[in-house]
Amino acid sequence: MTDLSNCHCECGEVKFNVIGKPLLRAYCHCTICQNYNQAPFADITLFHEKDVLKPVDESVEFKSHKFPPLLQRGNCVSCGKPALEYMNIPAMPQVVIIPSRNIQDKSLTPEPVAHIFYNERVADVKDALPKHNGYLKSEMALGHKVMLALLKRNKDLKNAG
Repeated sequence: MTDLSNCHCECGEVKFNVIGKPLLRAYCHCTICQNYNQAPFADITLFHEKDVLKPVDESVEFKSHKFPPLLQRGNCVSCGKPALEYMNIPAMPQVVIIPSRNIQDKSLTPEPVAHIFYNERVADVKDALPKHNGYLKSEMALGHKVMLALLKRNKDLKNAG
C-alpha cells in the first residue's frame, strides 16, 4: 500500500495530511519551543484545524507545558520528536501548528512572516522579518497575523463557493 500522507514526524511513525492552504509560517524563540524542538527556535507552519486530517491512532502523546493548557504539544510515541500541536484559544477558531520540517510537500510551507519571543533567542538571526519581543507583543503579533489569515481564508472560501 502506498503512503499518501504529506506530513510525518522525524521517524515517519506519525503520518497525517493537510488538505488546505497554510495560514502562515513563523519562527518562535520561546524557551518552551526551544526545549520542545531541541533547537534554537521553532520553525512552525499554522493551519486551520479543518484543513488538517489528524492522526487517528495512538501514535501521538499530547502534553501541555504551561497553564492554562491553550497549547497541546504532541510528540511521536516512537521517536519522541514533535509531531503537531493544537492551539485552543477561547473564542478563536482552532489552529494546528506543524513543525515545518514535518511537512513533506514543501509547497505547503510559505515564506515565514515573523520571529516571536525574539527576546528569548539563543543567537541573533539576520533577516528582514519583524522580530517581536516579550510575551504580550509576541502573542498580539502572532494573533493578529492568524486572524488576518483566517479572514482571508474565509473570504477565499466564500468567493470559491
